[in-house]
Amino acid sequence: MTDNDALRRYLEQQREMGDLDFVLDTLTSREVAEKLKSVGRPDWRASLKTAGLDAERSPLATRGAAPTRAAAPIAKTLPEDEMKKKGKVVVDAEHTNEAIEKARSLKPIAEKVNSCKRCLLYTTATNGVPGEGDSKAQVVIVGEAPGANEDETGLPFVGAAGGLLTKILESVNLSREEVFITNVVKHRPPGNRNPTPDEVEACSPYLIRQLELIKPKVIIAFGNFAAQTLLGTKDGIGKLRGTVHTYHGTPLVVTYHPAALLRNPNWKRPTWEDVKLARRVLDNAQGA
Repeated sequence: MTDNDALRRYLEQQREMGDLDFVLDTLTSREVAEKLKSVGRPDWRASLKTAGLDAERSPLATRGAAPTRAAAPIAKTLPEDEMKKKGKVVVDAEHTNEAIEKARSLKPIAEKVNSCKRCLLYTTATNGVPGEGDSKAQVVIVGEAPGANEDETGLPFVGAAGGLLTKILESVNLSREEVFITNVVKHRPPGNRNPTPDEVEACSPYLIRQLELIKPKVIIAFGNFAAQTLLGTKDGIGKLRGTVHTYHGTPLVVTYHPAALLRNPNWKRPTWEDVKLARRVLDNAQGA
């Protein structure tokens, strides 16, 4: 491998990791090649350091000032399909915790979710599912994660489970239009597996900011995973239901997921009791 090939290969690797701008002190390309040859290593940055010279990041990238002599970008950012193939987590300026916290409405949060790469779920999902409903809802429904129907449509709680959720809400005089429905994780995990702790952590700023903006009177966590995640416990639904908990200062009631009711109709009665409890919490808050 020639010196130029070694330098080119390394720069391509750096480009793939998003490291595009460098300042090579005052060296010419020929001097760089000579230094590489003298130390006999393909990693040009390590080679220059070994030779007693520094290869710094561009001041433009680190301080916003114009560099005195900066290399031009090597190539454009990798296409979306290539990013997915390489399975890269990308937290750019629009998707940092700080950027999410600065969102002033649900719309920019939805936009951030749809372009989010904070965890690797985006590489296998079709659509982000930020949630839908009233931006001033007094009740927020939180499930585990999108399923196949949700991934296809970009909407939460659709299909048979979604239809049952609508009926559950109607049993306590609530409609889908007057609540806000979302999930702990905003992209579908492959094969409907449970989200990993890293995926939950990456996605949690979205849910927290949604709740801060909506300011609901009560949260209903549907399903074992959603309840355990929001409450930070390993206790199951059997122990958690029937009690008013709190999540970030908001009353929270736990019950079975509608999909579980489709498999076990015997849980419909306790679910109705749970949503009636949530309704009482709501009524008490409205009357306060």
